Amino acid sequence: MPALLLLQACSDSSKAAPAQPPDPLVVVQVLETKDVPLKAELPGRTSAYQMAEVRPQVGGIVLSRKFQEGALVKAGEPLYQIDPARYRAQLESAKAMLAKAQATVASTQARNARFTELVEIEAVSKQERDDAKAAMLQAQAELAAAKAAVDTAQINLDYTLVRSPIAGRIGRSTATTGALVAAGQTEALATVLTLDPIYVDLTQSSLDLLKLKQEFQTGTLTKNQSNGKNTGQPVNLIMENGKPYPQEGRLQFSEVNVDPTTGSVTLRAVFPNPDGLLLPGMYVNAVLSQGTKPNAILVPQKAVTRNGKGEAVALVLNKDNVVEARVLKTDYTLGADWVIGSGVQAGDRVIVEGVQKVKPGVKAQVSTQAAEAADAATQAKSAPNSAPSSAPK
Repeated sequence: MPALLLLQACSDSSKAAPAQPPDPLVVVQVLETKDVPLKAELPGRTSAYQMAEVRPQVGGIVLSRKFQEGALVKAGEPLYQIDPARYRAQLESAKAMLAKAQATVASTQARNARFTELVEIEAVSKQERDDAKAAMLQAQAELAAAKAAVDTAQINLDYTLVRSPIAGRIGRSTATTGALVAAGQTEALATVLTLDPIYVDLTQSSLDLLKLKQEFQTGTLTKNQSNGKNTGQPVNLIMENGKPYPQEGRLQFSEVNVDPTTGSVTLRAVFPNPDGLLLPGMYVNAVLSQGTKPNAILVPQKAVTRNGKGEAVALVLNKDNVVEARVLKTDYTLGADWVIGSGVQAGDRVIVEGVQKVKPGVKAQVSTQAAEAADAATQAKSAPNSAPSSAPK
């Protein structure tokens, strides 16, 4: 009987409960606050800084074209020569009429002076003196009209040499030598565009603009300080091929009305364009600096998932090493991070690796080796010129 009891005790000890598995290992990132820039990427189109459609001010036959299509022209540079013969003759006729009017004025002034003396001795009547004065005034008016006619004829003669109204690059010509042109015709002879600098017209949602203004008023965002040399917020461009434009522009103004069809506001930026890379009508994306968000909290995007409601969720390891799920309010992305509006605070430990190993309510332990490796990788990225560390053997 004692042997039987001893055998039963040995059998019970062999059936002891198995050991509990260790807590899963995770990598965490301790959240900190920092000032981050707020940038918006807005679609836009380029447009010429200045545009002038060249049209004739007088009619006639085009005798010559004095420019090369696509070339740079200066303001006032001759572009076309219209036959000036008719306008030169009109100028000579106007000058002759001016000389005649000048002679008439001299004659009527002398007659008026004599009659003014004679009326004192009653050698002529007052009516004759008044008629002489009226004739003098009429001659002076005709002289003024003759002078204006000469000026008009001279202007029309000058208009036969069509000049560029602005400096810029001229396009194709619609008129050739021998073509008949008319004053104020609807079709332009050519178009001159000023492309350096160049405008970029951007569109931003009126809702986003209203949100920005409210955040500036409440202090959630702070405006960037100007460097004293340029006015307006800096703007950078991404061209149609996806490459950044090498020159930085400046925001010039924003429209004061909202487009009722799109609900957007137009912003205009001006960019230097010395190499002519930007042409009017090109589609671009602009990265616009809109302020700085002080004391912002950043959470890596890889640590954020979505729940069944579509809400952003991150797993946080509390002080007792218990996993908690936090619903986040994400404002916008900045590189590989989310800028968080609420849900976490500075000092929280957010799980960035091993999320799939844990769930809310379970305990986890921090993997020190993985954390050290992650820190080393971060330092290597921030110091690209440093020599790579040797791999452990």
